[in-house]
Amino acid sequence: MDAAALLAQRVRAGDVRATARLISMIERDDPSRLETLKTLHAWTGRAHIIGITGPPGSGKSTLTDKIVSELRNRKRRVAVVAIDPSSPFTGGAILGDRIRMNRHSTDESVFIRSLATRGHLGGLSRATSEAVRVLDAAGYDDIIIETVGVGQSEVDVVRLADTIVLVSVPGMGDDIQAIKAGVMEIGDVFCVNKADRDGAERVVREIRAMLETAVLNGASTRFSVLYASLAAESAIPDSVAPETHDYFQQGAAHHIAKQHHDHGELDLPPVLTTIAESGEGVRDLVDAIKAHETGLVSTGLLAIRRRENLAWELGKAAADRIQSVLEHEERKSAMAELASAVLEKRTDFYEALDKLERSLAAAYVAQES
Repeated sequence: MDAAALLAQRVRAGDVRATARLISMIERDDPSRLETLKTLHAWTGRAHIIGITGPPGSGKSTLTDKIVSELRNRKRRVAVVAIDPSSPFTGGAILGDRIRMNRHSTDESVFIRSLATRGHLGGLSRATSEAVRVLDAAGYDDIIIETVGVGQSEVDVVRLADTIVLVSVPGMGDDIQAIKAGVMEIGDVFCVNKADRDGAERVVREIRAMLETAVLNGASTRFSVLYASLAAESAIPDSVAPETHDYFQQGAAHHIAKQHHDHGELDLPPVLTTIAESGEGVRDLVDAIKAHETGLVSTGLLAIRRRENLAWELGKAAADRIQSVLEHEERKSAMAELASAVLEKRTDFYEALDKLERSLAAAYVAQES
């Protein structure tokens, strides 16, 4: 058995050191990782991938810690990929999330790994998608991705997670700015953390009002297709447990009570409150997260969403490969020559672009042969 197959076998067997080693290879962009990833592919697609995102200071790490505890109470194996900002000096991750979740370090059914953003504006490390697939193949039931922050540049989590929890907190003036920026459109479950602070109920009302406005205006949101599919079903699937069924109707099916007298019930995502420090509200939050997963599976939208995400990821990976070719010194020199030709009117911009495209295609063919 070669080294790649042996490493894949150890990862599949739940070997934590082998899993950590493979993720380190991914972070280094080690080419030898690819054979192992190819071998592991057959065992991916089984985990529930949960994205936790929200503004800095909203308590995402503490909330994630409590979510892990609740999932472990349900006998689930849990992995956490915490995206940490890179140091501007060393490029390394600050690793704060691993410090906060240190109490899970002795639990063999919990795996926690911090990845550096390395300047990636989407809030997710470029290695995140591969790391998630490794953890999926390693047999973890739930994989939580905690992002750096939230904003228009942070929505890459949409392309990886099945269920996204958008965390808000009272007393932060940029809550509504985040909503206006369109970030609210990516949420599946909404959580107002630190609900013991003044203004928590106001934030809940504001979020619900924004979601209602989006629905009434026909805005395209992440949750629209799911609730349209649920509404088309004659009943909740029999496979849903009774307690989940009840919660699903009250919260996760999101038939929120009538907020305005001039229209009927609206299908909205749940807007829940938590106090992560004490764990209050976390059980209900996890119920909503799992109910959302049930809805995706029962409507067939999970497979559709994952297919769309993989198509996006393939395009992104192809663009990254092209960018790596462009960064070769020989290619930089060719682009400089083309730029000079455009500037001196020896050719136009679009003819130069066509020449660059042809040279890239030739370079790729040469690389493959």
